[in-house]
Amino acid sequence: MNHSYDAVDTPALLVDRGILRRNISEMQKRADKAGVSLRPHTKTHRTPAIASMQVEAGAKGITVAKAGEAEVMAENGMDDIFIANEIFGDRKFARLRKLAEKVRLTVGVDNREQVEALSRFFEGSAHPANVMIEIETGEERSGMLPVPDLATLASFIYKTANVRFRGIFSHEGHTYGASTREECAALFRKSQEDTLLAAGIIREAGIPVETVSIGATPSILLGNILSGITEIRPGTYALMDAAQGAAVGDFSCCAATVLATVVSKPTPERTVLDSGVKALTAFTRGTGICHTPGHGILKGFSGLRVGKLYDEHGLVYGKEAGEQLQLGDRVEIIPNHICPTCNLYDRMYLVEDGRVVDELPILCRGRSQ
Repeated sequence: MNHSYDAVDTPALLVDRGILRRNISEMQKRADKAGVSLRPHTKTHRTPAIASMQVEAGAKGITVAKAGEAEVMAENGMDDIFIANEIFGDRKFARLRKLAEKVRLTVGVDNREQVEALSRFFEGSAHPANVMIEIETGEERSGMLPVPDLATLASFIYKTANVRFRGIFSHEGHTYGASTREECAALFRKSQEDTLLAAGIIREAGIPVETVSIGATPSILLGNILSGITEIRPGTYALMDAAQGAAVGDFSCCAATVLATVVSKPTPERTVLDSGVKALTAFTRGTGICHTPGHGILKGFSGLRVGKLYDEHGLVYGKEAGEQLQLGDRVEIIPNHICPTCNLYDRMYLVEDGRVVDELPILCRGRSQ
């Protein structure tokens, strides 16, 4: 399959506009059917134009991972932003206060020291710091376990000046490692139950919990959303990638590809592309429903994958590749993990019917501070 896209130099990030729109619409329908708000995580595409598409389709607001992403999104029209992460440091607290004066901003917390610091930095502000407590449900990363100490932190927040308690959130990232789709759905259910348990612990202490937020793309696509959940925060669903395609058993939902050129064929069984680690990232998942052998799937070929990456080169092994690909041919690679891949590019090219129809700047690229 020899894609031209003559106006585009390789490596380049392509996004199929039709698939993108379909993915956005289908997730919004899923949220609406479950009676929950959709707050997509934009750390995947890092692109305000796509965030706008998601909000126009019905999303309540957006999620980001870092203060820098929040600043860029606010500068480009997003007015309801949740930083689903713990933020710490005087310079960052000052940036959060400034940002909260412009948009409805909420930030994740899981410790008393962070809350105390936010209270100090927001003293005198007309807009208190909105916070959500992160709940650990199996990923073993950040967040509090759903234990009685949780009520102590919630009570402290509720009584602290300049800070407003909005609710709780969790991320069932461990579901990516499930061995089967059924196990993924079961882990998703348990994670939701733990999150709802945490909400109950806080409510029993007399503290209202406005928002109960969860989210990860494969679990939401493969499982059911429980009653009591008020918000979901999937991110990868808009673009998808080889890992998510493996999880749902369908790579036709993958909107994003990396356009690469065949630049060398040193042997009949070794074909060299101009797209290496700097174009694709070396991320792989060794096990689970998101298992991704190799470093990306060659779209339109039966089972061909990028087998090895160097900084500037991607190697495809086997006689099939050698026989089908010629020097100068262009191929599209479905990346294993689209989130870090987007962060490698200044822009993405929207394509439709084999032609470029628009360019979208990836304005949050490098804004992970």
